[in-house]
Amino acid sequence: MSNPFEHKPLFAYLALVVGVFCIGLSAIFVKFANVAGPVSAFYRVLIAGLVLIPWWLLRKTKCPAIKDILLIFTGGAFFAFDLALWNTSLLLTSAATATLLANAAPLWVGMGTLMIFRERLSRKYWLGLFISLLGMSLVMGTDAWRSLQFNNGDLMALGASVFYAGYLVTTQRSRSRVDTQTFMTFSVIANIIVLFLLNLMMGTKLGGYSGSTWMTLLGLGIISHLCGWLAINYALGHLKAAPVSVTLLGQTIVTTILAIPLLGEYLNIQQILGGIAVLIGIYIVNTRQHSAGIFNQTQFTLSDNQTNHRKENIL
Repeated sequence: MSNPFEHKPLFAYLALVVGVFCIGLSAIFVKFANVAGPVSAFYRVLIAGLVLIPWWLLRKTKCPAIKDILLIFTGGAFFAFDLALWNTSLLLTSAATATLLANAAPLWVGMGTLMIFRERLSRKYWLGLFISLLGMSLVMGTDAWRSLQFNNGDLMALGASVFYAGYLVTTQRSRSRVDTQTFMTFSVIANIIVLFLLNLMMGTKLGGYSGSTWMTLLGLGIISHLCGWLAINYALGHLKAAPVSVTLLGQTIVTTILAIPLLGEYLNIQQILGGIAVLIGIYIVNTRQHSAGIFNQTQFTLSDNQTNHRKENIL
């Protein structure tokens, strides 16, 4: 009987679509929770960890190599600071603006993979990236870019994009050797530790919230983090970090659309055109990957040991 997960390109993209929708809900949950950014970030990963860690222990999955654990923990620290900064920015600016600025990460990912891993990126990749970023600029508003006058929320979101890029680049290599559940478990452990210490140092309030706030934080942890990043990290295990990071820009479209009925943030014609440009850029990048033959047999063929590991730990 054939294994449906053998069609890795197809399932990697399907997982990416599901993941993009789930994380697109993140800004909505954070806005509704209305607690300090590091606090909502902490409970996001803690709630996900309460599911992931026991699940991983019960399956008695083999621990990854030390070098992979170090890479995952490093990436986890990057992601923790990304969440803390981005969640804080959402309280200071609109959901659409914060999400778009935080997703400037593809620029840093492209540079990172080029300088650190010496991965060559084609002209078509940079064209797709340029169009996506141009679309982001339109959604944010040309006046803001012309005057370069961003508020603290905008600056925090940009800072988050740098940490987000660090997460994508750092975890790219380890993710190809570690199954999704193990990767997520060790990553969320790093997230919990870093965010708990950050809240401790900042003296933020970690309790005493209303029932509706706890329910919102639960949704943030289960839907946006657990479901969203399980799907995305599966995709990262089979696709390059650079095109995946550009595709993740799609979460800005999800957030922007949902913000209309839920947050009362309406789109103008410029923002609609910008959203279309982002999608065109995403399409160009992914089309380039297929035409360049990156999704060939060797890209998705695992070693004998990893193949057996996948059969035991497939999601």
